[in-house]
Amino acid sequence: MVQKAKILLVDDRPENLLALEAILSALDQTLVRASSGEEALKALLTDDFAVILLDVQMPGMDGFETAAHIKRRERTRDIPIIFLTAINHGPHHTFRGYAAGAVDYISKPFDPWVLRAKVTVFVDLYMKNCQLREQAALLRLQLESGQAGRADGGQEPAGLLAELSARLAAVEEQAEALTKQLDDSADAAAVATAAHLERKLTGLRRALDALEPGAGSGASPVPSPS
Repeated sequence: MVQKAKILLVDDRPENLLALEAILSALDQTLVRASSGEEALKALLTDDFAVILLDVQMPGMDGFETAAHIKRRERTRDIPIIFLTAINHGPHHTFRGYAAGAVDYISKPFDPWVLRAKVTVFVDLYMKNCQLREQAALLRLQLESGQAGRADGGQEPAGLLAELSARLAAVEEQAEALTKQLDDSADAAAVATAAHLERKLTGLRRALDALEPGAGSGASPVPSPS
């Protein structure tokens, strides 16, 4: 069963959270509410999220301050943040949002189709990264098993290598399709994230190829995707 991605919704107004849930429910992912910056930071201590939708204007800790805390934490610094705001103070206000670490900035009232499409991109990227981490974990186990087999005079388990290669090929195909889909997008952050994912996949493919019979006595180091 494919695990659902978690999306963090941060807004101090319950009606806004309800509206976001109504828009994003069609994605069939796990939606987590937070009514303040402090509550959002608490949720981020224990759960992994694909994307954060963060209201700018909140009492106490506002969106800018909350984003600054998120980006300072090693565990959460790479989670994409989409700022939502009902006000527009011009270019300086928008620049402050990007400087705080936002990957996008949407003014209310926003187009539900546009918001859903933007969130979908980051959910897809998150799921591809999860698949990549799983393949890397399997590859590390395979490398350890192969080394033990050689030490005992055994043979390389070619069947598992073939299965790993097939699974990796499926992820590579999905990542390539996602990159092509983003080629015409103006969202530079999403394009950069997809390119980073493809670089990870290339490194993992090289490491897997190094384990194939006849590839040499040594194996390339196995990457550790973050």
